[in-house]
Amino acid sequence: MSKAFASAGDMAEKPVTFSEIGRDIWAFTAEGDPNSGVIIGDDSVMVIEAQATPRLANKVIKKVRSVTDKPISHLVLTHYHAVRVLGASAYGAGQVIMSETARAMVAERGQEDWDSEFGRFPRLFEGHESIPGLTWPTTTFRDRMTVYLGKRRVDLMFLGRAHTAGDIAAFVPDANVMFTGDIVEDHSACYCGDGHFHDWPGTLEKIRGFDLDAVAPGRGGALAGRDKVNAALASTADFVRSTYRPVARVAGRGGSLKQAWDACRAECDPKFSGYAIYEHCLPFNVARAYDEALGIDTPRIWTAERDRQMWQDLQGG
Repeated sequence: MSKAFASAGDMAEKPVTFSEIGRDIWAFTAEGDPNSGVIIGDDSVMVIEAQATPRLANKVIKKVRSVTDKPISHLVLTHYHAVRVLGASAYGAGQVIMSETARAMVAERGQEDWDSEFGRFPRLFEGHESIPGLTWPTTTFRDRMTVYLGKRRVDLMFLGRAHTAGDIAAFVPDANVMFTGDIVEDHSACYCGDGHFHDWPGTLEKIRGFDLDAVAPGRGGALAGRDKVNAALASTADFVRSTYRPVARVAGRGGSLKQAWDACRAECDPKFSGYAIYEHCLPFNVARAYDEALGIDTPRIWTAERDRQMWQDLQGG
């Protein structure tokens, strides 16, 4: 291998922002690292996204305790990726909620994803030795589920495939605020290695239809105000389309993965090279786009060995 993944050298800790984006609704963000969210109800708290390890989860819990002493009763995981779910044990939540599809993906590929993500992005697994094992939900749903935190209602919804096949969003109607997970990003590259390029823009349009006052995206800053929300929806859709189009053209004429990589860089670098984790995501995005263009609907499972082989192919090795 001629060089390591870009993420292997990304070891600088990112400053955390904890901002209120609606009444008693908070976004935990960290400059392109995975975001979490906090919804405070009458008697208890719901947390959105667990972080990758219990040690990192405790950073979220510390912020929760700075604004409320109510117990954390619910933990919602928007999809199955290791960096989102493996810190779940720290919260002590009575209910851990995923979509049925996300749970199936834990069973099918959760360990492989853990091994793959840990190998290529070690900084996000600070305190990895404290992870007790794969995270399993206590509660799942297919399309929609409503949770009441006292009088406060939270609607959990599957709106369509995007970042994975099992993505869900959490909507708080009384504040018109949504936590989207990695369906939406802000000035951060989308990780598309498990994505569905054809479906993703349509899922974004369903989110646009809510006419939201604020969104906490999967990565990047909290989006307060409809102009910022709509700009992030548009830039996410542009990222997804700009990644897929050049790769599909190369795949359609029988070109190589390396040729697809070069074509994708030519289109995406001028617009997105300054985005957080852009270099980290790019090889996985190209590989998945190439597969989807060839008619492979279900993303192939990423393993540490497949990561290395794909990277060698892209480097011409």
